[in-house]
Amino acid sequence: MESENMESEHMEMETISSASALQALSKLLYPEEDDFESGQSNSSSEMGPGDIGPSKTEALKVIPQTSDENSEHIWNPEEVPEGAEYHDVWDIRETPEYEIVFKQKVGTEDMFLGLTRKDPSTACCKDLVIKIKLPNTITSEIELNVQEMTLDLRTPNKKLLLTLPYPVECNSAKAFYIAETETLEVTMTMKRELDFINFF
Repeated sequence: MESENMESEHMEMETISSASALQALSKLLYPEEDDFESGQSNSSSEMGPGDIGPSKTEALKVIPQTSDENSEHIWNPEEVPEGAEYHDVWDIRETPEYEIVFKQKVGTEDMFLGLTRKDPSTACCKDLVIKIKLPNTITSEIELNVQEMTLDLRTPNKKLLLTLPYPVECNSAKAFYIAETETLEVTMTMKRELDFINFF
């Protein structure tokens, strides 16, 4: 009986000493705080490892509400990337080979005199040309849709949904099918912010 009482007293002493050690450690780490905040109790039996350091208050996170809370839409139209309506995961048609080429309009004043300050870089290019290989395709079967940032091409055997590197003017798009090479060339004028510097 006495040995059990001695063991329980020994365990209580270890608990008290570990609690006081935690309090001393906390005072060393955070001396500016007054003994674990005034709201906490000083009883050593309720103290644990989570009591070390400053008290943590949970900040309420405010979720911004949209202006039309009663709307039946699942997502905002701004969240959907442009061209997502054309993407179909279950479409098994293969993607044709294509090449993106930048095109300049260069005159004699550029070649011999250098009056318009054009250089061979893509910054001085005005048009974007996409060459798409379409073997064994009839031109009447080609469906082409050009948006500001996407090009969507569909044929019975091929499908291409392409995000363009620059915004283009949709109304300026021109397509030519070259039968010898079985290639469709789509030419579009690019819209860029600093074009007034390059094309004046």
